[in-house]
Amino acid sequence: MNKQIEANKTETATLAEDARAFLTATAEVGGGRIEEARRRLAATLERSRELCGKVREKFVEGAKATDLAVHKHPYQAIGIALGVGALLGYLVGFRRSRNHD
Repeated sequence: MNKQIEANKTETATLAEDARAFLTATAEVGGGRIEEARRRLAATLERSRELCGKVREKFVEGAKATDLAVHKHPYQAIGIALGVGALLGYLVGFRRSRNHD
């Protein structure tokens, strides 16, 4: 999962960099359509930056809340993790046994 997150971060950073390069390269070019495209792209980049910040804040809040809950109730957290793990193990094992029949 960390590889997926890193790949997404890299791809997003590359896209933002390419968009900024486009804006810089077309700064001297005039014309209504290009001006409109540049304005829309700049607005989209700004909204994307804001959205990324909000997502990051929500993720950090969720991680902190989870950490606090686990520290307050460690045995319940262990029990829940054990139950979820057992359920997933059962479902994977059941699915494999059905696929082999």
